[in-house]
Amino acid sequence: MTATASPSPAFPQPAIQRPDVIVIGGGLHGCSAALHLSMRGVRVLVLEKDHVGRHASGVNAGGVRQLGRHVAEVPLSVASMALWHRIGELVDDDCGFESHGQVKVAETGAELATLEARVAELRALGFIHEEVVGRDELRALVPAIADHCVGALVSRGDGAAIPFRTTFAFRRKAISLGARFQEGGVVTRLVRQGGLWSVETAEGNGQRNRFEAPVVVNCAGAWADRVAAQVGEPVPLEVIAPMLMITARVPPFIKPVVGATGRTLSFKQFPNGTVLIGGGLLGRAERDENRTELDFSQVTVNARTVWDLFPAMRGATIVRAWAGIEARMPDQIPVIGPSGTEPDLYHAFGFSAHGFQLGPIVGRITADLITGGATDLPIAPFRIGRFAD
Repeated sequence: MTATASPSPAFPQPAIQRPDVIVIGGGLHGCSAALHLSMRGVRVLVLEKDHVGRHASGVNAGGVRQLGRHVAEVPLSVASMALWHRIGELVDDDCGFESHGQVKVAETGAELATLEARVAELRALGFIHEEVVGRDELRALVPAIADHCVGALVSRGDGAAIPFRTTFAFRRKAISLGARFQEGGVVTRLVRQGGLWSVETAEGNGQRNRFEAPVVVNCAGAWADRVAAQVGEPVPLEVIAPMLMITARVPPFIKPVVGATGRTLSFKQFPNGTVLIGGGLLGRAERDENRTELDFSQVTVNARTVWDLFPAMRGATIVRAWAGIEARMPDQIPVIGPSGTEPDLYHAFGFSAHGFQLGPIVGRITADLITGGATDLPIAPFRIGRFAD
């Protein structure tokens, strides 16, 4: 007679004290929300379907920029930059953050005029962090820039950090303050029952779990629309795969992060000499398969831009290229704030390939909303209901 093991219950009791808040998604914004809530004594559980930093938060370009933001994002970006400049105090790690400025190059007089209009718009709104510089100042900032470039838009307090290191620094600090992380389980069901949210997950081995909390935060990135749809808030989220490539080491020649006005570019050199090239050109994302494919025709476009703007790079060797999975909204700005259909549900997703710099402040905003019912930053443009309108 063969003995068989008793089947485990469909929903075993989770080995964790019931949290006050469940955060769905372990990217930077989820980890930041967990940290800021934990700093206020809130018990947090983060549910991540893969592992922390697996997707966009761990593999993006690491730009920490106020430069060129959508005007609705500017107040948040300015507030977040203040946190970046004391990031070591916040997470006990400098996150590889360096502030050598960001520069958006103009190749023509018409492009320079566009940048001057941008600065005038920001000044009218009370923001002075962007300035236009001419040909001579551009070459002082970026000596290697091509001769045909006529000026640039500059934000001198901007910079860059290391994405994977940053995300894990937020995770570590949150854990040190009591937050818990449960990785490897996909959220399959979200329902509100008797004043509590019930969140069900399925692991790769077939095991299912259920967690309960009074409050849920949806930071699920490229999968956040599926979470929102379960509570009657469908959104037109597009899944994208921004591509990056990195070169072999070359002698140090540039400190600021450089973009372009009329082309797609994010260009910076690391202290070890390697150069990162990106800017948002897209590969193909297969989110149900957790993978991306490069579009080499678009990689070539990025390489051509670098060839044109930085003649010193024409002999450089590209050693690797990759793409992460990210969520983009039709209006190019994220969803941040409370649900429009359910109480005690909050969203922070859809950062459209430029959310890394906003990570610290979005976590604080989320904590403000949950613990105080309001935030001092203007988040009305980011409400989820704008798509239903």
